[in-house]
Amino acid sequence: MPRTALARPRAASPAARPRSTDKYASFDSEAFVAALDATRVAKRLTWKQVADQTGVSASTLTRMAQGKRPDLDGLAALLAWSGLRADDFVTTRNSSDHPSEPLARVATYFRRDPNLSRESAIALEELVKATYDRLRERK
Repeated sequence: MPRTALARPRAASPAARPRSTDKYASFDSEAFVAALDATRVAKRLTWKQVADQTGVSASTLTRMAQGKRPDLDGLAALLAWSGLRADDFVTTRNSSDHPSEPLARVATYFRRDPNLSRESAIALEELVKATYDRLRERK
């Protein structure tokens, strides 16, 4: 009769542990990966090229796309490479802790983008504002 031993479960890695809702703040890794992807597309790079440029393994990037979180060194490398700010992906229990409106931040980014003319930045801003207004949840 074959022996069927159950493997002892490993402790979940910090990335795989359920996120506690009682924490004051959390990192929105899904939004971070989306922003990284937008940066990658804007730079016309493959994920392999991102891995090469940042020193973050391709397997780590794949795991991040599947909802896992990078280690601190990987996060730091990706933030530095992309020019993104970690605090833009931190959410808190008290939304008044982040007084900056998302639309204001988006407009600022569009207007600072050297790849966009002033008219293009304004057009994108208007498009995002109209879409945001239509889709946001009313409270």
